[in-house]
Amino acid sequence: MADLAAETPVDPATWSCPAPLRDQGVVVMGHGGGGALSAELMEQVFAPAYGNPVLAALTDSAVLQLGGAKLAFSTDSYVVRPLFFPGGCLGDLAVNGTVNDLAMSGARPAYLSTAFVLEEGVGLDVVARIARAVGAAAEAAGVTVATGDTKVVESGHGDGVYVTTAGVGLVPDGVDIRPQRARPGDAVIVSGPIGLHGVAVMSVREGLEFGVEIASDTAPLAGLVAAMLDVTSDLHVLRDPTRGGLGAALNEIARASGTGVRLTERAVPVPDEVANACGFLGLDPFYVANEGRLVAFVPREHADAVLAAMRAHPQGTGAALIGECVAEHPGMVTVATGLGGTRVLDLPLGEQLPRIC
Repeated sequence: MADLAAETPVDPATWSCPAPLRDQGVVVMGHGGGGALSAELMEQVFAPAYGNPVLAALTDSAVLQLGGAKLAFSTDSYVVRPLFFPGGCLGDLAVNGTVNDLAMSGARPAYLSTAFVLEEGVGLDVVARIARAVGAAAEAAGVTVATGDTKVVESGHGDGVYVTTAGVGLVPDGVDIRPQRARPGDAVIVSGPIGLHGVAVMSVREGLEFGVEIASDTAPLAGLVAAMLDVTSDLHVLRDPTRGGLGAALNEIARASGTGVRLTERAVPVPDEVANACGFLGLDPFYVANEGRLVAFVPREHADAVLAAMRAHPQGTGAALIGECVAEHPGMVTVATGLGGTRVLDLPLGEQLPRIC
């Protein structure tokens, strides 16, 4: 054992904690993870600096009245590593992410902008491949890339390619979808299996083999939302569970609405390959990112019809009713486990898998 220790010295200075301390005076990776640290950064730094009622809603996209039209507006930056992964790449991720943020307000996405930050030395073939993916994803989503920008930074300062997209869409009359509208009695529905995107990115980043290729679920969801709105315009809440996964999304909704959420663990669709990978790595599938899924809070009287419409759409074939909104334990999410117990699904501190969207 002494010989082994001599061959592989341990340097505690290189250790890091996956859950950064909350009293950090500097930015840590957890601030970008979609959990409690992200919320604190928004609430303590950006919201006070910008201070306006539109931003205070803290929704995936802002809903604005402009010239008689009701518009949704959203922006997001994409810094995924690696740039290409099973099922997608940085380019289609950047389009689908913003399209889906608009759709979560019930909007019909129309126009996007793209801003590329390129690192000196990155191959032009890589940039062209990502640009083609942006174009193909925009066409598939039915949106137009109307404007953009490009910047180049010195070698070592950009990690290849970063992409920022912003988008606008039109919100139909009578549609009011926001987290504050969750009500006790609402059915909680997820549009399909969870955890695929995060595990797909992790598998290629870390060179892990799980016996089967796991592909990202990245996809545009505006068509699925339109199918749901065809059943009823009275959808209360829509959210795409990206950073922080389903667990973070449900906690944000519970806190914004002052209600509780009760889930049935066995009803949540977790693919075997995701469950096995998470079990091997000590991760919780509830907190793994998705890029082509949504969670909906739907009045109970419309839930069965909405669920049927979702299952009839290509992006909702695996939709499942996973729980309900309750008056008990406001601001808290609980899960009825398969063993008959109950656990609290808390807001994660940071993110289990950094740099995945």
